[in-house]
Amino acid sequence: MQSKLDPQAVKNAEVWLKGNYDEATKKEIDRLMKEDPEEFSDAFYKHLAFGTGGLRGVMGVGTNRMNKYTVGAATQGLANYLKKAFPGKKSLSAAIAYDNRDNNTTYAQITADVFSANGIKVFLFDDLRPTPELSFAIRYLGCQTGIVITASHNPREYNGYKVYWEDGAQLIDPHDKEVMREVQEIGSVEDIHFSGNASLQETIGESMDKAYIEAVCGLSLNPEVIIKQKDIKIVFTPLHGSAVKIIPRALKAMGFNNVIQVPEQDDTHSSFPTVKSPNPEEPEALEMAIQKAKETKADLVMGTDPDGDRVGLAIPGENGTYKLLNGNQTGALLINYLVSQWDKRQLIKGKEYIIKTIVTSDLLKDIANNYGVESYDTLTGFKYIAGLIGELEENKTFIAGGEESYGYLVGDFVRDKDAVSAACLLAEAAAYAKENKKTLTQELKDIHLQHGYYKETLISMVKKGKKGATEINKMMEKFRKNPPKTINNVTITRILDYEKSMEVNTETGNEYQIYFPKSNVLQFFLEDGSKITMRPSGTEPKIKFYISVKQDIFENDDYEATGEKLEGRIQNIRKDLGI
Repeated sequence: MQSKLDPQAVKNAEVWLKGNYDEATKKEIDRLMKEDPEEFSDAFYKHLAFGTGGLRGVMGVGTNRMNKYTVGAATQGLANYLKKAFPGKKSLSAAIAYDNRDNNTTYAQITADVFSANGIKVFLFDDLRPTPELSFAIRYLGCQTGIVITASHNPREYNGYKVYWEDGAQLIDPHDKEVMREVQEIGSVEDIHFSGNASLQETIGESMDKAYIEAVCGLSLNPEVIIKQKDIKIVFTPLHGSAVKIIPRALKAMGFNNVIQVPEQDDTHSSFPTVKSPNPEEPEALEMAIQKAKETKADLVMGTDPDGDRVGLAIPGENGTYKLLNGNQTGALLINYLVSQWDKRQLIKGKEYIIKTIVTSDLLKDIANNYGVESYDTLTGFKYIAGLIGELEENKTFIAGGEESYGYLVGDFVRDKDAVSAACLLAEAAAYAKENKKTLTQELKDIHLQHGYYKETLISMVKKGKKGATEINKMMEKFRKNPPKTINNVTITRILDYEKSMEVNTETGNEYQIYFPKSNVLQFFLEDGSKITMRPSGTEPKIKFYISVKQDIFENDDYEATGEKLEGRIQNIRKDLGI
């Protein structure tokens, strides 16, 4: 059996077996080595690394798992780096939040203990809080870092450790690499200071909630419309997560009196008992909320993921039906409402901008440019959006940002995607549409009539474990070294390789440098305006393919038929790519 074990996994596990780790952990390592070599290899073949969402993995024994030792090591490494990054600062501090995952309070307390044992002041939330409130708290309290214990929308066996810097944004280069370097230099468990200092740990809660909600309410552009439409029916579900209290409270503070919740999904049990996956990107996740909307004839349906940073939307269709929107459609409605209202109030002075990611619909850029608002692209991951806000904040005015994976940010007092502010402004957009005798469905159609009918889809291929990681690398290598000349019988005109920081014009052969951080991402641009992006996920065992197609549409065109035609193009592209 020993010969089947991964050598690197054995090497990593021996450190744990010989070190001062608890006996239960050592017994479980022994069992895995004898009974489940594949699981053992996956648990120990590498160390958890910071991806686009920080530290995230399946809970269990191992260097590649979420457990008290990997959490402790990450916190110790971060503490060591903080002291180097702020050498002249006498008092360092950190804010800590958590959602409803298994081991949430345990990991949060371990984090608090390790920080305080290293002389770092800790502000620990008294109960579940959404991720954007943690980002807000870092800036509000003047902390140098912050942690959220969450695995976001991942399945229930996962947990995670999102790390934030003093600007309230997730770690980016060089901080992410330097923290991991500090973690890797921890030679043994004895290097981790687990014995906390209670005098350096302070509980926070209600006062922070009030400050955060006040800031969210300050984003309102049409408070007078909300007064007129205060009774619009809004169904909201937190999908068992941390937004259960904050979003209904924020909506009511904005002036909405008819927030309808889904009682079964207000239960914050870590098993997520009513859904297969607590992910608003999955249609099944909002089924109960949509049923509630049908019963109450609601104007809007919204659902958030466990840590309250992503929001999914369903809007009324015909004959009592509800249409689930994808992240690009919701983003288009939100950006269109915001920039049009900024324009209406003569707030656009030539320095305003929005940000989207490279895999998000170019429709958002078209909308912004129509109102004289600049648009920037970043790599996937809201940390890049937040980083760009920081770079531009002295000279330009940020309106909003978004990514196709249901993450949006309005205003800059939070530096991560924020389902709370997004939910409130989407509700205001619905109220504004109703005040003007329209629905959000009609608003979306009008956007397509003005800017072109964009249709997008995401295909995620799950490839678990070390074997899966190898398969993903081979797929990327194949498309990188032998790209097709056509897809769906349409010529590829440009290829962007973000790993090589290179754009290639396939018609002329000319190459140009692109100024983005290096990332394992490929994009194909087709002659007909289609765009295909492929990238391995930074937080999940997946390779993702993003397909975007577009067609101009006019008032006398058949809207539904155009949508079906675009869907046919997407399916043909999938067939050609073999996905």
